[in-house]
Amino acid sequence: MEEQMTFEFEKRKPIKGYPELHWTGKRPYTSTQYYPAQLKESYGERKDGWMNKIFWGDNLQVMSHLLKDYRGKVQLIYIDPPFDSKADYKKKIKVKGKNVTGDTSSFEDKQYSDLWTNDEFLQFMYERLILMKELLAEDGSIYVHLDEKRAHYVKVIMDEIFGSDNFRREIIWDITVLSGFKVSAMNWIRGHDVILYYSKTGNPIFNKLRQPHTQDYIDMFNKVDENGERYMVAHGTTRYLKDVLNKGKPYGDVWDDLLSYQVLQKQLKEVRNIEQLDELLTATKEVQNISNVWDNIMSFQQQPTSAENCGYPTQKPESLLERIIKASSNPGDLVFDCFMGSGTTPTVAMRLGRKFIGADINLGSIQTTVKRLLETAKTCGEDSFTGFDFYNVNNYEFFRNPVEAKELILDALGVQKFDSSSVYDGEKDGWMVKLMPSNRIATKADLEELKANIPYSIWEKRKEENPGAPVEKIKVVCMGHEADLKASLEQDLSAYKLEIEVVDILRDKKDLQFKRDADAEIIREGNKLVIKAFYPMNLLQKLSLQKETVDDWKQLVESVFIDWNYDGKTMHPAVCDITSKDEVVSGVYDIPDGATNIKVKITDLLSESLEMEV
Repeated sequence: MEEQMTFEFEKRKPIKGYPELHWTGKRPYTSTQYYPAQLKESYGERKDGWMNKIFWGDNLQVMSHLLKDYRGKVQLIYIDPPFDSKADYKKKIKVKGKNVTGDTSSFEDKQYSDLWTNDEFLQFMYERLILMKELLAEDGSIYVHLDEKRAHYVKVIMDEIFGSDNFRREIIWDITVLSGFKVSAMNWIRGHDVILYYSKTGNPIFNKLRQPHTQDYIDMFNKVDENGERYMVAHGTTRYLKDVLNKGKPYGDVWDDLLSYQVLQKQLKEVRNIEQLDELLTATKEVQNISNVWDNIMSFQQQPTSAENCGYPTQKPESLLERIIKASSNPGDLVFDCFMGSGTTPTVAMRLGRKFIGADINLGSIQTTVKRLLETAKTCGEDSFTGFDFYNVNNYEFFRNPVEAKELILDALGVQKFDSSSVYDGEKDGWMVKLMPSNRIATKADLEELKANIPYSIWEKRKEENPGAPVEKIKVVCMGHEADLKASLEQDLSAYKLEIEVVDILRDKKDLQFKRDADAEIIREGNKLVIKAFYPMNLLQKLSLQKETVDDWKQLVESVFIDWNYDGKTMHPAVCDITSKDEVVSGVYDIPDGATNIKVKITDLLSESLEMEV
């Protein structure tokens, strides 16, 4: 059976003379099991037998699933993983339309927290980078986007996994914004991100890109020959300006020139006004050249009002991904991003004629990406791969916002919740309940916080008073776990008699009843499908806390998708009513001839969806 399939990895032996990073709880990662995926929705048509893929789930499980068909087949991986920034990342939620009463018409909804304990960040990255190497083709490359806090650790890990010989470049992306707290801090102003570029082998795909020269450099060509051509003499060599402009300047590792063609036009017009200008512009337009310090690709902190900005936390500009994808892949190649976020990587890959696979554990990411891809597909040429399928891995059906998952799970289990000062999250029927991270498989390292904060003095007293009885009954709740999780906890706490139970939500979720987040009234009126009302309960509750009153349910909706002939398994939306800014959905739709089993999916401003058959 597919579910029992296991993939083994090559064991990596330490290389004499090379450093290796160690951390508390470092564990080898030499195999993984296959995880099934469920096709939930399908958009567009296949091209040359290919459909792009979007996955919702833990990327460790997603990549384990992909190994079956895509091991060694991915030409380019770009990831923008958590930086261990200790920050909460929020999305601004704005009610659509202007008929809203209250002090404000928007609030911030936390999408995820970038919080890590002990050394779990390093183990988290270690395991995923191993899987990424397995997916890369022999001519493949990987770009890992980080900041200065963790880049040096991740580089040593990547040296171990990919080999230091396959380190290609450290790219500096200038994101300096001279405002906010950092301006007043008594320190140098942080102004860049780091992108680590590695290849799988010594022969990666690399298309050399070019950029225009600076005006200062052009001004150095201050001599004119008898034909009116500008030139300079340097180190005994004569260089003509037209030759330099035609070749362009190779990019380094500081990136500073994304508006390069517009700048190039301006430069050429300033050089000389001759009939050959248009010909020269045409010749140079496609041969712009680039370095590894990138300081003219503007972040959304630098251009917050950009039309491209969809309000998703940590969103990266399309120009950044365009540079990477053009340099390290060719049309028709496969691009992968398993920390997809706002969907910039698949969006640019589609536009540039690449195939793509994307994944994220945050449902808000999935909804944002689907919306962007559908809009991008409208403007793509016939050479682009615009069709895509949406899958769940391991059926995270009830999983909405990772930040709220804890509350959902505790409520579904009927746990009496404790405050944050307790090592446990709550109690049920005499069992102390401890939740493991809800966005990935629980590992033995995740038990460290529990073991470090156990009330051992109380346990000792219980042990003395009643030696034959358990000092505690502990229920560990997780979303999948390592096979020896329970045994490891029992061994580490073997000085005490305990009762330990591991509850796997993915395995046992059929026994749980999670609250329904939304409801709707949808009816047929003749040949029309009419959404009369929509009640997104979670969103309405948050709006009530903001003292907001909404006049029309459409103000709460991001999109309405309709499949007129739902097959009971996969949605194939024929209607994709997607809004932008203050626009609202129609709410009334013509029912086509031949419509049979109608399924409607309504997605609210929190990216939570209600699916109903009509």
